[in-house]
Amino acid sequence: MPAQGGVAGEPDTSRHEDPAESVLLAERCARAALTRAAEPGDVRLGQLLAEQGAQWVYGALCEGRPLPGVGERRLSTWQTRIEEARPEEELAEVAALGGRFLCPGDREWPVQLDDLGEARPVGLWVRGRCSLRFAALRSAAVVGARACSGYGLQVAAQLSAELADRGWCVTSGAAFGVDGAAHRGVLAAEGLTIGVLACGVDRAYPASNGELIARIAERGVLVAELPLGAHPTRSRFLERNRLIAALTRGTVVVEAQVRSGSLVTARRAAELGRYVMGVPGPVTSQLSAGVHRLLREEGELVTSAAEVIELIGDIGELAPRQEGAVLPRDLLHPRCREVLEALPARTAVTALSLSRRLRMVEPEVHARLLELGTLGFVERQGGHWQLTRTCEDHQRVTERSLNCGDSVKR
Repeated sequence: MPAQGGVAGEPDTSRHEDPAESVLLAERCARAALTRAAEPGDVRLGQLLAEQGAQWVYGALCEGRPLPGVGERRLSTWQTRIEEARPEEELAEVAALGGRFLCPGDREWPVQLDDLGEARPVGLWVRGRCSLRFAALRSAAVVGARACSGYGLQVAAQLSAELADRGWCVTSGAAFGVDGAAHRGVLAAEGLTIGVLACGVDRAYPASNGELIARIAERGVLVAELPLGAHPTRSRFLERNRLIAALTRGTVVVEAQVRSGSLVTARRAAELGRYVMGVPGPVTSQLSAGVHRLLREEGELVTSAAEVIELIGDIGELAPRQEGAVLPRDLLHPRCREVLEALPARTAVTALSLSRRLRMVEPEVHARLLELGTLGFVERQGGHWQLTRTCEDHQRVTERSLNCGDSVKR
């Protein structure tokens, strides 16, 4: 069998194999079985793996021996579940699906998962032709509400497609709503996406996303901690979220209520030192209330892929500044703008009265008025100056806006 990441052909242990390869197979089988015994993110199992090794823990469970620091109830559950494990057969089954089982230390293992410490996955069941490690190197999570609005669907799809166009992988949970829109946006842009499941990689959950999940397996990567055939539960969804956070450089939340699983992903990302970002929505929408709280407390506001990449990308990958249209008056010298803005909208005034209002010497005011006259902003009426018709209309609109603001303040 290959030295890294998977099983080729029938895993017949009766064959004469290279000793190092036999040890690797034993380790892989032990870890595959343990993904069936314990729930994802079990810290005590992680501690035992670090202290004793996977083969020792697996052997102890098979033989009914006690495990240090493991209570009777948990031990009984692990022992019951381990009886159902068929690790060699399951490794062959996932290989038949075009997948593999990854262990820490494999070349394809994403080393950023090690940041989870004792809650690191025992192993990962993976489907897809792409390397999980390489896909996760430049990856951003896009998550959000399942029952999202049309705005949320549009933003998630567009943001994800833009990230894909810029060479970034988008990771999400293949669920309804924002997750599904994020994956579809990437696939439409012919980019790379990672779907992290709370069930086995041979199952489609939700079932109505079956076609989407199949496309992710074909053109991206499907990942799960749970073995083949495993079904999702609420706790498994929550633990799945920590994988999404750990695999990526940052998490973007698009629509989330105050109590939302996507905010759990954001919190996990913050705990791991990853960037946490949110896309704002209407202040009247409860679907964005959780995002707005996130932005107030710890998140970065983003509205485009360029702004996401500026945070999580390499040095120098800056988003272009968004500015309003350049108006003719924006090109004026600052002192010219002062004089222009001091002119009343409807009446003509002298240079002397303007100099007093601006506390600027009269010769300079006069010089600025001459400049403005050549540019068509003002015109002379005897010894007085006034705005031209076009400039007067603009000034009147500006004054109305300012007066409206003043009335609100009052």
